[in-house]
Amino acid sequence: MKKVSIIGSGFSSLSAACYLARDGYDVTVYEKNAMPGGRASIWKEGGYTFDMGPTWYWMPDVFEKFFVDFDLKPESFYELTRLDPAYRVYFGENQKFDVPADLDALYATFESTEKGSAEKLKSFLSTAEKTYRTAVQGMVYKPGKSPLELITPETIKHAGLFVQSIRQLVRKNFKHPHLVSLLEFPVLFLGAKPGNIPAFYNFMNYADMVLGTWYPRGGMYSVVQAMTKMAELLGVKIKTNSNVESLLTNTGAITGLKINGTIQPCDIVVSGADYSHTESLLPTHLRGYTPAYWNNRVLAPSALLFYLGVNKKLKGIMHHTLFFDAPFDPHAESIYDSAQWPDEPLFYASFPSQTDADCAPEGCENVTLLIPIAPGIEDNKTIRDIYYHKIMDRLEKLTGQNVRDHVTVKRSYCINDFVHDYNSYKGNAYGLANTLWQTAFLRPSIVSKKVKNLYFTGQLTVPGPGVPPAIISGKIAAAEVLKQNPVYHESV
Repeated sequence: MKKVSIIGSGFSSLSAACYLARDGYDVTVYEKNAMPGGRASIWKEGGYTFDMGPTWYWMPDVFEKFFVDFDLKPESFYELTRLDPAYRVYFGENQKFDVPADLDALYATFESTEKGSAEKLKSFLSTAEKTYRTAVQGMVYKPGKSPLELITPETIKHAGLFVQSIRQLVRKNFKHPHLVSLLEFPVLFLGAKPGNIPAFYNFMNYADMVLGTWYPRGGMYSVVQAMTKMAELLGVKIKTNSNVESLLTNTGAITGLKINGTIQPCDIVVSGADYSHTESLLPTHLRGYTPAYWNNRVLAPSALLFYLGVNKKLKGIMHHTLFFDAPFDPHAESIYDSAQWPDEPLFYASFPSQTDADCAPEGCENVTLLIPIAPGIEDNKTIRDIYYHKIMDRLEKLTGQNVRDHVTVKRSYCINDFVHDYNSYKGNAYGLANTLWQTAFLRPSIVSKKVKNLYFTGQLTVPGPGVPPAIISGKIAAAEVLKQNPVYHESV
């Protein structure tokens, strides 16, 4: 039985591990940190349980498809609740917009904001549904080896959506700045500016407004636990506190890993760790991409996060709350346009204790605050403190209550932590942005260009950033392993 070593235990790694174990490989996952999950880890303190990574559960069909591949369903492991409203957006004092789960209610809300926008939204979402089915039910499961993967009868029908941006498509149909912000918001999950993302990615609006926002009881880490349990049931061995120090090769082929000073032989390596970091574990001549290549990529943003335990219940908030109250520039392409700290950042807040009482002590609130920022910029305690008070000022003003004096648990997390904990290139939080020139076959290859039996998975390769794409990426990587290293079973 061929031995596969998987580096990292994030969603893509766990996905690849499950598929490979099912297909007959001897699979071991090596995680640098103390728990499985990679960036989707948890932190517990003072009776609070914080999801340190992803907090949004979108595209439930992708999760469903993953579990169905193993004759299971998500509800075999965790309970799902659709949030209604899906989230709240603050645009200023007494200016808030709740996004209802019911489409008719959503159309009415749009119409009350901008006359004629209800019919435009119906048309917009109809197109978004078509592109969603084309992309998510087909294109994103391709390995990104050839431009021909993008040429299908369906993509030809939507060719015009590849030559204009999301920004152009949205602003051609909607004028009110609040509606524009709502429709451009989902592409933040793709990691690039709305002006740099092809309009074809409007399928994210279908994911948002039609498929809805869900919550797995226990938080996103319950999905990690489900995938970990399934991997172990399939025979996968998961080893934590196992730092991969180098990749071992012989005549250009993988022979093993050096982990915590010990050599672990294997036949195949799949890395869900940072792509550039993984290649740094190889001799220079065996790396597929140069430092200059990585430096010229458009990275998804990093983030400054605060995890707070608040000893009272808060008002004026929802499970997911967006604060888009900073001065609105109708010509701005992004909330992280420049490679420096923004003066007045837009930010996101998660209050999972609004839905799940188990993540905070009784009568308390579990709070995560997130500011998207450019990767690679300066990060220190002084800067973190400044931005903590900037956004707390606005949170308190817009919701009309004192919060700071009730914070009993506090932790910050930013660029330096992403680098230290996840070997993240420039401290990015979401990988490589899905711009037109970084889509499909234009992303870093899922199969090493120079080392036989070395494969990559995760947000820096195909299909892109986000939890559902990561799960898909694991399936793609496993399929490539199987294709190039078939498993032969003895006949009975």
